[in-house]
Amino acid sequence: MSLIEQAAKRLEQLRQAGVELPNETPATPHVSQPVIEAPSLNRSATTKTPVMARKDDFAKSPSASSPEVQLDLEAISASGLLVPHAARSQLADEFRVIKRPLIANAMGKGGEQIANGNLIMVTSALPGEGKSFSAINLAISIAMELDNTVMLVDADVARPSVLNMLGLPPSKGLLDVLQDNSVDISGVLLRTNVAKLSILPSGTPHPRATELLASDTMIRLLDDMASRYNDRIIVFDSPPLLLTTEARVLATHMGQVVIVVNAENTVQEAVKQAISTIESCPVKMMLLNQVKTAKVDGYGYGYGYGYGYGHEK
Repeated sequence: MSLIEQAAKRLEQLRQAGVELPNETPATPHVSQPVIEAPSLNRSATTKTPVMARKDDFAKSPSASSPEVQLDLEAISASGLLVPHAARSQLADEFRVIKRPLIANAMGKGGEQIANGNLIMVTSALPGEGKSFSAINLAISIAMELDNTVMLVDADVARPSVLNMLGLPPSKGLLDVLQDNSVDISGVLLRTNVAKLSILPSGTPHPRATELLASDTMIRLLDDMASRYNDRIIVFDSPPLLLTTEARVLATHMGQVVIVVNAENTVQEAVKQAISTIESCPVKMMLLNQVKTAKVDGYGYGYGYGYGYGHEK
């Protein structure tokens, strides 16, 4: 075969491979074929499977579709809540102790692997025991970690308070995702000026909010959250355990449950009943709130914390 014939054959091979040749117009129209990149000298011929974008990539991208809100950190601090980069305080130190075993369990660094360990529910036996205050402080404290990000979910849909306590206006959120399949979580999740903290509000009030929280859709969402956001710790501010059944349903899908107990008001029998409703949860912890101390610091709420840890096999 002559050199001209060899060159013509090589050109035809390149055309069939989809390589666009300069200064050449195809003589006849043809059906488009998938473009195959011609191999080069320093490139492996092995084809790599494209990586699908993860649903939480929006939280890491500057062009994220998720709305961003600015937390007034000075006002939040004045209300008694934790803020990053604040001067060392008793409250901050207490939540460092509280979060440590929770993070270890969430990241699989505890004594044994815990299913859905990155899903942490903060609840109480009855209203008014400080569960929302504790959930917000826990989330902010975790966001101060170097190696962890956190999502705070207001799952107390009957009496949401997270946005109000953080000085934010009402916003779409969890209930909108549950009742409308066209609403994606990435469109309602609020990114904040605290770099590693995002917030999922309770959402638009709904007459059947409690039923939505106990629905199969919520269960599927929780399972999806646990696996899709496995590099993130998700803190749920949930309804009290003894008022509704929603918190009990949520607890069955949580890896860890923190029960906030008011040291001065919660009776022992209520605590026992609350614990009995979440027997299926592998890890239960108790956080003793409003403990009287000899010295009262000016942290707004003036809360003291005791901490108990229990792991039932």
